[in-house]
Amino acid sequence: GVVWGPIKDMIHISHGPVGCGQYSRGGRRNYYIGTTGVNTFVTMNFTSDFQEKDIVFGGDKKLSTIIDEIEVLFPLNRGISIQSECPIGLIGDDIEAVSKKKTVEINKLITPVRCEGFRGVSQSLGHHIANDVIRDWVLSKRDNDNSFPTTPYDVAIIGDYNIGG
Repeated sequence: GVVWGPIKDMIHISHGPVGCGQYSRGGRRNYYIGTTGVNTFVTMNFTSDFQEKDIVFGGDKKLSTIIDEIEVLFPLNRGISIQSECPIGLIGDDIEAVSKKKTVEINKLITPVRCEGFRGVSQSLGHHIANDVIRDWVLSKRDNDNSFPTTPYDVAIIGDYNIGG
């Protein structure tokens, strides 16, 4: 939520129990310009709502179904991030495979983010991984509309933001 929260035109799925999803959403109190559900999804909370049976049998199929439902309900989204919560890291759901398959099916960027809260000291590694995913998956696929001409000396800065607004 801290790293991906400011990206307003993508939908961010908290893949795990609903409590984890609410915790992630709680950090998205930043201000934004746009119409909720049309060109911004910042204040909306998407979760796979893991239940006991999902922990036992896995949630890959459930995640795939959720992506299909999101695409029907919010067709103007520019992509989807799948942010794994702690139980996902423990059971090993293959969010990378789901991301690759669904990217081809819906022709939009779907990014797997293995940012379980137990990674690193006080979740620091999860934040680092989320930043790396933006660098490795998103920046190379951004729009090249020439609004901002680039030079060989440009630097992209990726970091946390003021979650208090």
